[in-house]
Amino acid sequence: MADLEHRPDGADLLDRVEAYLRRFVAFPSEHAAAAVTLWAAHTHVVGCFDSTPRLALLSAEKQSGKTRTLEILELLCVGAEILNDASAAYLYRRIEADAVTVLLDEADAIWKRGKSDDSAEALRSIVNSGHRRRGTVGRVEMVGKKGELVRYRVYAPVALAGIGDCLPDTVLDRAVIVRMRRRAPDEHVEQYRERTCRGEGGKLRQELAEWALANEHRIGDPWPTMPAGVYDRPADVWEPLLAVADVAGGDWPKRARAACVAFVTGARDQVASRGTQLLQDVHTVFGDRSAMSSAELCKQLAEIEEAPWGDMYGKPIDQRRLARMLGQYQVRPKLVRIGDGPVRGYSREDLTDAWRRYLPTVTSVTSVTPLASAVTDVTPVTHPAAPPLSRHVAPVAGVAATCPDCAHLREQYGDDWTCHEHEPTGKGPVGER
Repeated sequence: MADLEHRPDGADLLDRVEAYLRRFVAFPSEHAAAAVTLWAAHTHVVGCFDSTPRLALLSAEKQSGKTRTLEILELLCVGAEILNDASAAYLYRRIEADAVTVLLDEADAIWKRGKSDDSAEALRSIVNSGHRRRGTVGRVEMVGKKGELVRYRVYAPVALAGIGDCLPDTVLDRAVIVRMRRRAPDEHVEQYRERTCRGEGGKLRQELAEWALANEHRIGDPWPTMPAGVYDRPADVWEPLLAVADVAGGDWPKRARAACVAFVTGARDQVASRGTQLLQDVHTVFGDRSAMSSAELCKQLAEIEEAPWGDMYGKPIDQRRLARMLGQYQVRPKLVRIGDGPVRGYSREDLTDAWRRYLPTVTSVTSVTPLASAVTDVTPVTHPAAPPLSRHVAPVAGVAATCPDCAHLREQYGDDWTCHEHEPTGKGPVGER
């Protein structure tokens, strides 16, 4: 090991690491280059943190620099291994055995669109759990004929590369997401050949290791101040990168915070979960309406060009899928009055709480009809215990009937009738209740 008295300056070292990366990769922005540089450096002091951010390299098309970035990170990071596939058993044993940086390429082949697979779910669990220092997975290991309970530590840096929005939302929530893109004709990089580039990359890795050994005691003294508006999970993701930048000095603290703000803001706008995106689009479509029918809401959602609702696994979103997705937020369809009669749909009143909780940009949501909660001096009405729901009630005009127990409208499912205020009778489409 080189004499620590002659260790490289932190800011100068990060400058050279970034320059090395940019010789072979056309990053989409200055912020992206800074984030990847800081991520590589943080792998050398990962034991100092409570969490390690995932690095997600995603692109719309192949040949966008994702694999090349992983190849260079393999030279720069601690114990790095590029894997095109890996079993859960291999990963948790490998992480337990020694310090490793997992570089998982072709992640889109693991988490395919709509795929439900036990091995993919096991990998997702390890990637998620290993984000936190205390992360472990439990397994039963057979010793002869006896099973022993074993817990494996899975805390380790992980970078993933794939085409499209291939990663589970829970992984994206723990990641710095770099949207890679194919080089333009006027963007030039050097040709990468491992046989000629490994030496320089290895030298930079050794310098990073020496710098980390000499400076790890400074990590967290003090912990970095997060930019305004960065809190909760985004703060967990960015704290290690800002801490490295603060110790390195130079202009890296400023650059790191600028990148943090840009990525966090972009993530909130572009990489919201599918459910959150649905709530946002429903809010937009609703406008100032007090209620909308399920059919009309589905129709208007499918017409939003940049949203996925027009092609949900080969067909537009339907009422059943809409009900299932909104049901996760305790929003369920019911009979609402629109125009001359009742139709199945959603009321603004029922959506307000979900909008308030999950859409930070929605600061206030008003209802056309004032809510009862805003009225003072109201004496609550106590209803007697309702008798069992009658299973056969004659319909009114073949559409709906009035519940004899609570006076709400009920809707027919086949030969049966059910009321949204009572337990369903067991018939009818579950997703629509």
